[in-house]
Amino acid sequence: MSETENRVINTNRQPEDHFDLSMRPKRMAEMIGQEKVIQNLHILLGAARSRNEPLEHILFYGPPGLGKTTLAHVIANEMEGNIKITSGPAVERPGDLAAILTNLHEGDIFFIDEIHRLGRAVEEILYPAMEDFALDFVVGKGPSARSLRLKLPRFTVIGATTRLALVTAPLRARFGAVYRLDFYELAAMRQIVARAAGLLQVKINSEGVDEIARRGRGTPRVALRLLRRVRDYATVRGDGTINRKIAQEALDLLDVDALGLDDIDRRVLRTIVEKYSGGPVGLNTIAASLSEEPDTIMDVVEPYLLQLGMIERTPQGRVVTRIGYDHLGIGYPRENLEQPTLF
Repeated sequence: MSETENRVINTNRQPEDHFDLSMRPKRMAEMIGQEKVIQNLHILLGAARSRNEPLEHILFYGPPGLGKTTLAHVIANEMEGNIKITSGPAVERPGDLAAILTNLHEGDIFFIDEIHRLGRAVEEILYPAMEDFALDFVVGKGPSARSLRLKLPRFTVIGATTRLALVTAPLRARFGAVYRLDFYELAAMRQIVARAAGLLQVKINSEGVDEIARRGRGTPRVALRLLRRVRDYATVRGDGTINRKIAQEALDLLDVDALGLDDIDRRVLRTIVEKYSGGPVGLNTIAASLSEEPDTIMDVVEPYLLQLGMIERTPQGRVVTRIGYDHLGIGYPRENLEQPTLF
């Protein structure tokens, strides 16, 4: 496991996150944040229930850790259906997908995580299943081969991806509703941390909630992980109660700063600034300098730095902005270039 994947604020799912399952909302009324998406889903669910029809196929996209899987479970609960879960890399052969599809029942939810990683041959099986609720397969070989069509019950596919651009156009076109999940606002993060602390029976005051929420990178999965680490610190170094001082000490020890950046985030910024004069510099060059995979930098590190406005993506490469320089405590070298020259 690389250093980036092992970081405490890694937004990808880690084994320790199975504790979060009990804290997942079960109904739409319990969902916090993502107001626009939730409102649209309320309408979609209400319309489907009123017509007594299965939902349209839904595609969620956005950075990891924002609740795509949780929303799939909530939708299944709201529609009172079963949910079958798989992921793109897990479905290696068309026969694997066919076996899953033939075991679905009317109104079931079929959730495919990392749907952009489905193989092309597997996608070909999924197209008629989504569009016509049918499974096409060939029996026999050569001149005697014939095509058969097996009818499937009406079900709903919910796809999740962090890389919408990698979802093929034919597959994307078969989703009736496509929603982007964005990083959570601070107010929503506070509610999520406070709710989780109550479920974990952790003693915490509003200042402790605020400190963890601010450093949670706008990502519930990260905030819940930090809450557990701070709870451990409060148990060992304090009286079990989380306040601002305890939260600051615990998170500083984890090397998570006031904006939620850790050492690897700062190393990315410093690499661009110190080795490449602030950019522009290509993603592959940054990754090579840090001994990381380019996809890891792009999917795990960059989204939050872009959200904070610390870096920019340009056609020539990545550039550190004034905000990034200020966070590193380094003077912005382009300041003189920004001032107009008077003639």
